[in-house]
Amino acid sequence: MAKVTEKLEGMDVWIYHGQIYIPNTYSAGAVGSRFLIELRDKKRIMGTRCPTCNRVYVPARSVCKDCFGQLDEWVEVSHKGTVLTYSVCHQPNPVQPAEPPLVYGVIQLDGADTGLVHLLGEVDPEQLRIGMRVQAVFKEERAASILDIKYFKPLG
Repeated sequence: MAKVTEKLEGMDVWIYHGQIYIPNTYSAGAVGSRFLIELRDKKRIMGTRCPTCNRVYVPARSVCKDCFGQLDEWVEVSHKGTVLTYSVCHQPNPVQPAEPPLVYGVIQLDGADTGLVHLLGEVDPEQLRIGMRVQAVFKEERAASILDIKYFKPLG
């Protein structure tokens, strides 16, 4: 029978041969959970505003990255925004929510001062451009996930 553990010679290091089961549950935390629940229950995109800098963060966060102030003022931002940059993914990957080609964009929603990374849909990659105006498209059945926003589609 093979040894399950072995000690490396001359070191205080042990090697375990086998698989260790570690149950893991992800929590988005208080701020992230509220952000996702608003998406799920009300189709509202919420941000948090810094009382010192007046910067609105979307997705919401609990601390300002500039002044380290506590962010506890919640504000609703628009479903519409502007594409700041984008990337087209042609390679399949098991963690992607759909088959390639996928277009990811950084979208600054109206009323926000930061960008939200999300999928762009209903757009020909050849027609993409920085500055393009887009609007959120929500899934009918939502589960308190960032993917409750199916994608952002071009306006017009």
